[in-house]
Amino acid sequence: MLLLGVYGEGAAVNIARPILRVATPEDAARVEELMKESTAALFPSFYDDEQTASAVRYVAEIDPMLLEDGTYFVIESGDELIACGGWSRRNKLYTGSGDANDDARLLDSSREPARVRAMFVRSDRTRRGLGRQLLEACEAMARREGFTQLVLGATLPGVPLYRAFGFHPLEEIQVMLPDGVTLACLTMEKAIGVGAMTTAASARH
Repeated sequence: MLLLGVYGEGAAVNIARPILRVATPEDAARVEELMKESTAALFPSFYDDEQTASAVRYVAEIDPMLLEDGTYFVIESGDELIACGGWSRRNKLYTGSGDANDDARLLDSSREPARVRAMFVRSDRTRRGLGRQLLEACEAMARREGFTQLVLGATLPGVPLYRAFGFHPLEEIQVMLPDGVTLACLTMEKAIGVGAMTTAASARH
C-alpha cells in the first residue's frame, strides 16, 4: 500500500507501508542477500573482523526447510525486502554450525519449544519495530500449532530485541562455525502458553 504524504509547498511523496508476508522458496536469493548485508553491517559492533566474515558466510545463509515449511516471513517496503525472520516446528536451532542427523525432526508441541530462527533487519531499517513485528508473527503461528514455549540461539546484536520481547537468557554458548571460528551466543526462551499470556496482560495493567 502506498500512502500519499504532502511535504513542503505542494510536494507529494509516496511512502510505502511495510508489508509482512510468508516467504516462499522463490524468495531465497533476496532473503540471503538481506541476511548478508545485515550481518556485514551490524556484527562488527559485537565481533571482530574474522568472526564477522565467517558469520557472513555461514550464519547469513537461508535454510530451505524454513521456506518449504511456510514458517518464515519477510517484510517488504515497496519492492524492497527490509527484514526477515521466522520460526520452526523442527529440531534445528540455528544455521552455521553444520548439520545434525535430527535437524529435520518434527518437534512435539506438547513438551518441546518451537525454534525462532534467522532474524535479520536491513542495517538502515533497525529500531523501527520490524524485528518485533516478525517475532509477533512467529509467536502467533507457533501458538496456533499448540506450542507453549519458544527458544532461540541469539547472536549478540539480537539480544536487546529478544529481551525487550520477553525472552529470558538460558546459557552463554560458543558456536563453532565450519571454518573453526567461534561466535559468542546466548540461548534464550519465552513462554507463550495461555498462562503466560494472562500473566503478561496482568503486568500491563
